[in-house]
Amino acid sequence: MEKIRVRKPVVAGQFYPSSVQGLKNQIEAFVDKKTAKRDIIACMLPHAGYAYSGRVAVETVSCIDIKDKVVLLGPNHTGYGAEFSIMTEGIWETPLGQVKIDSGLSQQILGRSEFLKDDALSHASEHSLEVELPILQYFKNSFEIVPIAFLSDDVAALKKIGSDIALTIKENGLQDSTMIVASSDMTHYEPQADAEKKDFEAIKAILDLDEDKLMEKIMRLNISMCGYAPVIAMLSAAKILGAKKSELIKYQTSGDVTGDKSSVVGYAGIIIY
Repeated sequence: MEKIRVRKPVVAGQFYPSSVQGLKNQIEAFVDKKTAKRDIIACMLPHAGYAYSGRVAVETVSCIDIKDKVVLLGPNHTGYGAEFSIMTEGIWETPLGQVKIDSGLSQQILGRSEFLKDDALSHASEHSLEVELPILQYFKNSFEIVPIAFLSDDVAALKKIGSDIALTIKENGLQDSTMIVASSDMTHYEPQADAEKKDFEAIKAILDLDEDKLMEKIMRLNISMCGYAPVIAMLSAAKILGAKKSELIKYQTSGDVTGDKSSVVGYAGIIIY
């Protein structure tokens, strides 16, 4: 019998607490207890250390009715592995427990895609998807994931992967039980005023559900948004799945937390429905 691959957490104790109670306490401090749960198709969440981006991520997830299947799309910061990589089998572990990969859905998406490769190496040391998991687990104790990481900015390929994800979900009648999460931070290491100006240009394109406009602004304004590739794929998928509306739940920068506004990173939480 083949041994199940378990992906151990790599940034527990760095990006978020490694103890169960410490982790729950930090998330709890950011929960928006007044918001109503919303039925969404997709969302964008930041992936920095919880001290910096945790409030944005948790307040955004506070208003989401998390579904049974979560397609996680993130940038590949490490450079390891395939350009477009999906894990189709295994378990991801965090201090809050284990999350199983939905092998059936993962393999069907892989089978449809001319770009995706079944590749665990891309995910082994990458934090962009891992940091979303404990927040999702805090609000829902059982769901399965499809982890996909992007190391390319080929817009046509990104849109096609988004389309492949959406069509696979539709063909299986999983629209009501699946949501897509794109993991991205915004502008990196610029003065607060510059970061905010650039970020709101990118945010407007995302809120308009316009992946071409997002890419145009990224290039023209030189916006150092690390996860624009997964966001492009997410937008492409969300529209096929019927997305018509969007909402910015929260935006802030690391400077709003530390008080140092000379060089900040921006964070946005957006829902699409």
